[in-house]
Amino acid sequence: MRAPILSNHGCRLNAYEAEAMRDLATQAGLGDAIIVNTCAVTAEAVRKGRQDIRKLRRENPGARLIVTGCAAQTDPASFAAMAEVDHVIGNTEKMQPGTWAGLATGGSEPVQVDDIMSVTETAGHLIDGFGTRSRAYVQVQNGCDHRCTFCIIPYGRGNSRSVPAGVVVDQINRLVARGFNEIVLTGVDLTSWGADLPGQPPLGDLVARVLKLTDVPRLRISSIDSIEVDEALMRCIAEEPRLMPHLHLSLQHGADLILKRMKRRHLRGDAIAFAKEARRLRPDMTFGADIIAGFPTETEAHFEESLRLVEDCDLTWLHVFPYSPRQGTPAAKMPAVDGKIIKARAARLRAAGTAAVSRHLAAQVGRDHAVLMESPRMGRTVQFAEVTFDVDQPEGQIVPTRITGVSGVQLAGTAQVTRA
Repeated sequence: MRAPILSNHGCRLNAYEAEAMRDLATQAGLGDAIIVNTCAVTAEAVRKGRQDIRKLRRENPGARLIVTGCAAQTDPASFAAMAEVDHVIGNTEKMQPGTWAGLATGGSEPVQVDDIMSVTETAGHLIDGFGTRSRAYVQVQNGCDHRCTFCIIPYGRGNSRSVPAGVVVDQINRLVARGFNEIVLTGVDLTSWGADLPGQPPLGDLVARVLKLTDVPRLRISSIDSIEVDEALMRCIAEEPRLMPHLHLSLQHGADLILKRMKRRHLRGDAIAFAKEARRLRPDMTFGADIIAGFPTETEAHFEESLRLVEDCDLTWLHVFPYSPRQGTPAAKMPAVDGKIIKARAARLRAAGTAAVSRHLAAQVGRDHAVLMESPRMGRTVQFAEVTFDVDQPEGQIVPTRITGVSGVQLAGTAQVTRA
């Protein structure tokens, strides 16, 4: 059965949902359609989405073009006004089989975008993994109850809602039975998982339950808010070797005043204390982090505190975002930093991130790692560093490896022969 052309923008959750949409659209008989799954996290992300729509229309003049995702949810009228677009559907509608069935029969309205804030449940259409043969992503949470002043995402995703633990465990057991050796738990605000479920269980309870009731060899959790990490999750970090020692932290800034203006829930000291405690519990822990450069009112002194946070938290994998205003957010009305200064500060942060990665990689030479193969010649360590091989390895398998060197931003490795 022919599958539609699908162009995905943005986060891992979007990628997860894109695969679900591909399945739904294919089953509905929409194999000749184009689906663009947009992102709204920055103004640049929205611009790239529009650019992609125009490009895909030029390349496929006779195809039906359907736009969805967070940018379509927050501003459906502007996408509907594009001559290239045939249909705009919201983030709730895109996960419903009936939406795609209606599009296939031709009886659907051009715009189907309801009030995302009225949604109280997660989508019921769960897929059995996507991406490489080695790693599968499981959506356990959607939406966000917080209102950071720079962020439009709650208006694209709605309020926080959780997938019950039993459903998550069942899905992971299916994925493990299919041969996946690593599962990643994903969500918009992952550490809010459980707040809307009976008894309000914390994320750590879900992680512990997955590790107890499944045989998944490796479990990862995606981006988390460190201030919301619970005691059960800290115990898992300390005691569960199958929980990978790599956490991506939603830090955003290193200056307390800017964090308050962002309406974040942590201060600089909280981030440093969490990183120190997590590494005490798990010495091989590595951290990624989201950091925004050039937030409104940011002075050079404020920026220097973000720069120092790389060392103070011993961050390794940085995602640096030059601030860009999102219409409809409080931060868009705050005094802006000059664009050239924002660009220069982002470059300095990225340089600090590059240096941190280099230090981490250099420290791995001569060590042994369990590497999960994503392709015949490339896999990842438990800390998510890429490792390349000169000889093909079994894709999807975990290979005992001796790290022999560094090439750019990748490690070089040699598979170790295990003897009975």
